[in-house]
Amino acid sequence: MLYLLLLADFNAMGQRDKRKKGGEPVSKAVRASEAEAVFTEGEKFFILEDYSKALLYFLRAYEIDSENAAIAYKIAEVLVKSNKDEDLVKATTYIEQALRLEKKNKYYYILASNIYNSQGLFSKSAAVLETMIKEVPQTEDYLYELASIYLFDKKEAEALKVYNRAESILGIHEISSLQKQRIFLDQGKVDEAIKEGEKLIEAFPEEERYVLALAETLSQSKQTNRAIIYLEKYLKDNPTSSAGKMLLGGLYRDNGSEEKSRVLVTELFNDPKSTVTSKLIMLGTYNATLAQARSNGKADTNLENFVVGLYNKLEQTDPSDANVQLAGGDLFMSLDKPGEAKERYLKSIRLGTKSYEAWQNLLYLETQEKQYDSVIMHAEEALEVFPNQSDVYYFNGYAHLRKRDYRSATPMLEQAKRLSKNNEQQVAEINSMLGDAYQAMKEYDKSAKAYDEALAFNPMNDIVLNNYSYYLSLRKADLEKAEKMSSLLVKNHPDNISYLDTHAWVLYNREKYKEAKKVIERALTLDKPSAINYEHYGDILFQLGDVEEAVEQWRKAKSMGSLNQEIDKKIANRKIL
Repeated sequence: MLYLLLLADFNAMGQRDKRKKGGEPVSKAVRASEAEAVFTEGEKFFILEDYSKALLYFLRAYEIDSENAAIAYKIAEVLVKSNKDEDLVKATTYIEQALRLEKKNKYYYILASNIYNSQGLFSKSAAVLETMIKEVPQTEDYLYELASIYLFDKKEAEALKVYNRAESILGIHEISSLQKQRIFLDQGKVDEAIKEGEKLIEAFPEEERYVLALAETLSQSKQTNRAIIYLEKYLKDNPTSSAGKMLLGGLYRDNGSEEKSRVLVTELFNDPKSTVTSKLIMLGTYNATLAQARSNGKADTNLENFVVGLYNKLEQTDPSDANVQLAGGDLFMSLDKPGEAKERYLKSIRLGTKSYEAWQNLLYLETQEKQYDSVIMHAEEALEVFPNQSDVYYFNGYAHLRKRDYRSATPMLEQAKRLSKNNEQQVAEINSMLGDAYQAMKEYDKSAKAYDEALAFNPMNDIVLNNYSYYLSLRKADLEKAEKMSSLLVKNHPDNISYLDTHAWVLYNREKYKEAKKVIERALTLDKPSAINYEHYGDILFQLGDVEEAVEQWRKAKSMGSLNQEIDKKIANRKIL
């Protein structure tokens, strides 16, 4: 509202000042002087980045002197900063006015081009730059910008013409040559693209990246042999080029010349002048190949030994490089050597790696090897560096859960759950573990809620169906629901002894002893029945009145190492107490 009032005051002043006291017109020189004074005030606010006030003064100056190109330009410049569509349209009007009044100021043309680009008016943008290059001396550098606009406008033919113009005026240049190369490749004109690359190399023979770029272009165009010839020639003249050796080694491999490739790669790793970065890139490429081969069941032992040898060379020369140790961890993880992988990941961490994957992989490997104390210790350390990574809380909680430290497990798992809200599958897995943990803590409502949430994501989650139904049966709670879950479980897995036992025990607690007997007897026909299976069988037989056979099954359970302290009482008293 304040700005509107100011604008109203400025308008009133403008009407008064257009005439002298006697009503006579104000001279052009006086108006120009007054406009300049107001404009200068606007510039002060512009410098202070108070664009709203600056705009008011510029508009006031424009009212006084609408034939001043600089004022029109400045209004357009301020309007552009708002990024609003309506302001861009207004800016267009003012910058066009500025260009009508002044045709030799390149900054006016540049702003006009930017305004048109912001509105997607690429043809107008191109036209205004064409005019600038014609009208304003020494603006030929903007030919590259002009060509880019034609490319935005999908006018590749026009862009090529402009790049050729730029080349004829400014000489061969990386921008024009590489862009022309890309256009030719898009058009399927591979030979023309290659000629552009050759021309660039001829003009700048000392620029290695142009040779490498051409070789990559040839390779991508299925002309690997030509690419190899270029690189071989280049390496003959530049034998210390690590990048050249790395690329040529890769092309040899792609072309089936594995031995030649290995010779070059070995040179690269033996060369003390070769950068660690280039060696790590090569190791990463090999590691991806090895991992892919193993996942396809086609492990190449010879290649694996070669790559491990390369890594050993690198580790000997740069043992204190965190990225080298990280690469070793990744390599040995791909080769299914967890001990070596863990050692490197831990070294990388101790050397200060910023890689979260190092921590993640270390925790994963320790979890796989059931080193839960190490998992907890390293997870606590990881949380100091990555306090918002759900997996760290997950591993921490899982390790505590496996150690049966449920009080420590649940807050970690709950935090992992909160941080994993966009990963429904992981949330469901965490809910499954929370269900187990809260059950063990006898917080049954929380346990049921966690299990229900897990089943909401996947109603066929076998682990949850088994655990949830079994624990309900132990508590003799919601047994109808437990039976539905265990029935679904054995329907899907009729030969799973654990699931059959769970279903039998649910039926037992529902006092469906005859049905329970059929199910447990089916379980006992499968491989490796356990002590608990026989004990459950004995309990079911007892409820059916077959005491002698029940005692026999309890004795069998005891002989198999039953951990139930009540088993001796059952046998001695020949009944369930």
